[in-house]
Amino acid sequence: MEQTAGAACAERDTFAQAPRLRGRRLASTLVVDIGGSSIKCLLSGLPGGAADKRKFDSDALMTPSRLVRGVHTAAKDWHFDRITLGYPGVVRHGVLVREPHNLGSGWVGFDFSAAFGCPVRMINDAAMQALGSYQGGKLLFLGLGTGLGSALIVDGMVLGLELGHLHWTKKRSYEDYVGKAGYARLGKKKWRHKVHRVVQDFSNALLPDEIVMGGGQSKKLKQLPALARLGSNDDAFAGGFRLWEDDSLRLA
Repeated sequence: MEQTAGAACAERDTFAQAPRLRGRRLASTLVVDIGGSSIKCLLSGLPGGAADKRKFDSDALMTPSRLVRGVHTAAKDWHFDRITLGYPGVVRHGVLVREPHNLGSGWVGFDFSAAFGCPVRMINDAAMQALGSYQGGKLLFLGLGTGLGSALIVDGMVLGLELGHLHWTKKRSYEDYVGKAGYARLGKKKWRHKVHRVVQDFSNALLPDEIVMGGGQSKKLKQLPALARLGSNDDAFAGGFRLWEDDSLRLA
């Protein structure tokens, strides 16, 4: 496969230009946060932090091959040694096991390490965002966006969940109530009430020490539920970097 400057994953002749620690170059990590409407990329060590992120459009026909080409283009002048991919679907022990709901097909079984030419770690996108805000103990992450992303971290064990697809009523799932479609159908006041009910249900069942609310819809809450604090979309990048840097973490 022909490699661009970025796709070469930090060609050896660029090592002398990178920061060094005790004579060794610090490994650089590229985090790719895969979404249904956009895909965001950030390289570790940039002076502007998350403000330096780059993105390109995504849609319901996005395939892994298109993703690789898009990342090569977006990161063509970045040199990276390893990649974290935040995937909007089921990941078990770092392996994709189910095709995504809002993207194209061909994701399960795709060899990302071969396509990018460097080591790649896969993690559920909600779990990656949860990891970026994790401070210890038992953390429940709930991401209010198009649907409902969810993850649980218990003493360093990271578990992506699919709580949004559980049915709250006979005809509708939890994410049908608290996602964008629910907001449009219910209106702001009723939607906020449903969010508090849903969060309380999950809190009663999973008994977290704290809850982090993420996603764009979370900013529409007037008050946060009990035990909850507001996260940031930039937490996803912090989680993607942390996945390589913290050896105490384990992916379920």
